[in-house]
Amino acid sequence: MQITVKGHSTYIYTGGKKLAPEAVGSQPVVVFIHGAQQDHSCWTLQSRWFAHHGFSVLAPDLPGHGQSAGEPLASVEAIADWIVALLDVLGVAQASIIGHSMGSLVTLELAVSHAARVKQAVLIGTSLPMPVAPVLLDAARDNEPKAAAMINTWSYSATGQIGGNTVPGLWLLGVNERLMARQKPGVFHVDLTACNAYTRPLESLSAITAPTLVIAGTQDKMTSPKVAKAVQAAIPGARLASIEGSGHALMAERPDAVLDALIAFLAKP
Repeated sequence: MQITVKGHSTYIYTGGKKLAPEAVGSQPVVVFIHGAQQDHSCWTLQSRWFAHHGFSVLAPDLPGHGQSAGEPLASVEAIADWIVALLDVLGVAQASIIGHSMGSLVTLELAVSHAARVKQAVLIGTSLPMPVAPVLLDAARDNEPKAAAMINTWSYSATGQIGGNTVPGLWLLGVNERLMARQKPGVFHVDLTACNAYTRPLESLSAITAPTLVIAGTQDKMTSPKVAKAVQAAIPGARLASIEGSGHALMAERPDAVLDALIAFLAKP
């Protein structure tokens, strides 16, 4: 689906199922928000399941990413406001929001600042704050291939580093390297800077009223499972799903386990 949001052409993946803009609100809506230097394709398995089981799926390429025009947005708050604008364009009053890494911060911001728009919230690979090492920030600005190599080193478990993709013939690190390489120059640094600069106090999450699920990889080196538990504890009634053996790139490394957790939270009575 291609629509215009805030004056720029925006690509939205709808889970492999045709979905007209005017029909989005006819079913429960699920929005998938990707992380830094990513696009909609990181959600392929999870988004397809929901699209074929009674949900309207919206997995947008954020501004300046993938097939969406415009410049990358410089703050988590700006991205959250943009998601609200996207929902407004499609006439969606409320949606379940799922975010990974940078997208999880956007989900948190939506749940606090735009609470009426969030039916349920899912935070995958999250922490608050989400500091980015200076060496990675510098590489993202000056040497994007080096930054991508760092991300690949830190995003996967020891098993993921040597193989183990659940899809035969695909190499986890190679797929992610190509995904990061196809983003526009400059996006990497803007995204990581936005993550690093997000300073919402952990205590403010007590204002979240939407049912919330935190999904954490037990071997996540980028967003510590210990910190993810602290985020869960700060949100009233939030649940935690720990994905055994997974690093930060949970949707790629443990796609079925992530999907099972999402189905149990969003789709089962």
